[in-house]
Amino acid sequence: MPPIISVSALSKTYASGFKALHNIDLDIQRGEIFALLGPNGAGKTTLISIICGIANPTSGKVTVDGHDILKSWRAARSMIGLVPQELHTDAFETVWKTVSFSRGLFGKPKNPVYVEKVLTDLSLWDKKDARIITLSGGMKRRVMIAKALSHEPRVLFLDEPTAGVDVELRKGMWEVVRTLQASGVTIILTTHYIEEAEEMADRIGVINKGEIILVEDKAALMRKLGNKRLKLHLQSRIDVLPPDLAPYKLELSNGGCELTYNYDTKGERTGIASLLNDLGNAGIRFSDLDTVNRSLEDIFVSLVREP
Repeated sequence: MPPIISVSALSKTYASGFKALHNIDLDIQRGEIFALLGPNGAGKTTLISIICGIANPTSGKVTVDGHDILKSWRAARSMIGLVPQELHTDAFETVWKTVSFSRGLFGKPKNPVYVEKVLTDLSLWDKKDARIITLSGGMKRRVMIAKALSHEPRVLFLDEPTAGVDVELRKGMWEVVRTLQASGVTIILTTHYIEEAEEMADRIGVINKGEIILVEDKAALMRKLGNKRLKLHLQSRIDVLPPDLAPYKLELSNGGCELTYNYDTKGERTGIASLLNDLGNAGIRFSDLDTVNRSLEDIFVSLVREP
């Protein structure tokens, strides 16, 4: 099955000469949740803006369900719903009228049954007659999603969907996203909450300095780069590590009271046995140890730091 979004050799250079995107190639599969991660200024917003028809590319091609975003922009745009990070809506309008108006903007005929379904799915039905200004931040975020879904798109972009939302509401939003995916909507998520991507995404894409540096199935990524950490709590504080321990690339922390050793669980040998032996030979004793799986956040930080 062909991808629902295909990006090929996409570049964007602004009038100032700043190159925001460099030769981007990216395919988004139908029905997946794709998390796009990257530091501030990496090019996430520019990439999304071009796919959604808000900005024009300098070169390259983007298709949405086979529709070229430049040659068939109306058809391509009708396939997409966009939930921006900022809350832009008429504060004094009701939820029902706001969502219904957004549907009309795309030339869709009135369909109160569909609007009711969207509001019900997003737990907004009891707020349908409430003015936007009276809603909580989490409810306003849900209204933005309802607006984006009003014209029945097959692709939904969520730009920092849980920014400024507390932990409980964030988990509620995750359930909303899962429900949307189950209904067949393809979701592209940008987030600063790495645990959100780790929890939700089927695939992870990392963009840095205008270039896609990695696209990987989440499970495969965690297997490939998700090494474990062995943390040793020392009996006595040390200031420097003996030269003989340099090959282990140990990290000394907590004022010289802890050692951290990163190892690959897929290797034939983890090196732990030889490390413990060499520590004993160096006269370094520990009182306790524990292991921690490397998180997606650790992987992301290491990826964007590498040249």
